[in-house]
Amino acid sequence: MSTEELTEIASIDAPFKKEVLFQDVKLESDLRLIRMRIREGTRFTIIDFDEETAQNISDLLANWVSKDQ
Repeated sequence: MSTEELTEIASIDAPFKKEVLFQDVKLESDLRLIRMRIREGTRFTIIDFDEETAQNISDLLANWVSKDQ
């Protein structure tokens, strides 16, 4: 069974009563991921991203935010 080392990065209150929690995940295999946990009431959605995917998402969000400014 693999072990994970979790470090909380940030928690954000999002629209429609959602909470988004970001965690740094270090796996036993030295793989590093960022975990996004979205809480909607009692329901959780958990998504892990590798560094390349996180960078792509970061670029996309930055472009979206600056598009109409």
